[in-house]
Amino acid sequence: MDKRVYLLTIVSFVVGMVELIIGGILDLVAQDLQISVGKAGLFITVFSLVFAIAAPILLTATAKMERKKLMLSALFIFLLGNILSVLSPTFTILLVARIISAASGSLLVVLCVTIASNIVEKQFRARAIGIVFMGVSGSLVLGMPIGLMLGNAFGWRAPFLLISLLTLFSMTGVYFFMEKVNPKPSVPLKQQLQTLKNRKILFAQLTTFLFLAGHLTLYGYLTPFVKSVLGLEGSWVSIIYLLFGISAVVGGGIGGTFADKFGAKKTILGVTIAFALSIFAIPYTTFALPLFLIVMMIWGALSWAVTPAMQSYLIETSPETADVQQSLNNSALHFGIAFGSLIGGIVIDHASVQQNATVGGVFVLIALGAAVISMTKREKVSSIAVSDSF
Repeated sequence: MDKRVYLLTIVSFVVGMVELIIGGILDLVAQDLQISVGKAGLFITVFSLVFAIAAPILLTATAKMERKKLMLSALFIFLLGNILSVLSPTFTILLVARIISAASGSLLVVLCVTIASNIVEKQFRARAIGIVFMGVSGSLVLGMPIGLMLGNAFGWRAPFLLISLLTLFSMTGVYFFMEKVNPKPSVPLKQQLQTLKNRKILFAQLTTFLFLAGHLTLYGYLTPFVKSVLGLEGSWVSIIYLLFGISAVVGGGIGGTFADKFGAKKTILGVTIAFALSIFAIPYTTFALPLFLIVMMIWGALSWAVTPAMQSYLIETSPETADVQQSLNNSALHFGIAFGSLIGGIVIDHASVQQNATVGGVFVLIALGAAVISMTKREKVSSIAVSDSF
């Protein structure tokens, strides 16, 4: 395995961390910028939305640009976005900074995957891509606890300063250790979207979207939930996020093991059902902190246990468009984060944070329905092949 793959994993981790790093400190941001917590949630929503949309567009626009040069350019813009976040005095400027970070970050993640697949031998290609995606998933899981600990200790701007420093480190690594990588023809966005004509694939991607939407409806606002419902502050909130992050990382491994042992379909259905039960149960466990922590850790483990099973299912369903489905699934994931953050903010502003778990659970149940439809619907026409474009 080419060691430079691990450098790309570091880049993907740094880029992915900025998406949810603000989630644990929304109350601090809201207080400083004099806005509501629900409105502060737009910093996650808009970021995730731009992240999901920008990647395929920017990848097409930069299709002819040498990849190392493009990555350094994108890292520089990403750095500027995070420096602007550190200096932002108002809601509007911070929102603009988040948009800049999201657009450049989305392109960087795709570049990490494509470069990783190009610099290793063919037999290591799948493993290299998997290692890079570990950086992305790890950052999404650990972003909140890292942001929370730094935010509580040094103020909400501190996490963005850390990301700026890590971006400089990444730029240095790419400049000195990456060789030039010539661009390859990419699959046009229109052709990628045509694969969704396969109903099995469409509802599988919809499952990911709804699952993450349900999850973020509560997880995106876990700090105000814990503070207002459990009455916890400071270090306890940090401990809760740390336990959640550890559980989520372990859950990803468990999900992959279950998918190999019991099959992707059974794992997706089983995890989704258990996830719905755990998120519905959260509000009824707050009378006893130990019980809350146990259920929360189960919820955390299940939150990422579905991801490897879903990726396996998409490959099984449409092996000839596997790469395209991985890309679309990543977009579906980020659309889900954006939508869930938006819904969670609306619930807080118009009802109370205590209702976020119930609303999120409803979306997870709808995700279960989408998964069932995907797995039971018989297709008359086989999935659309795009392999000719590779």
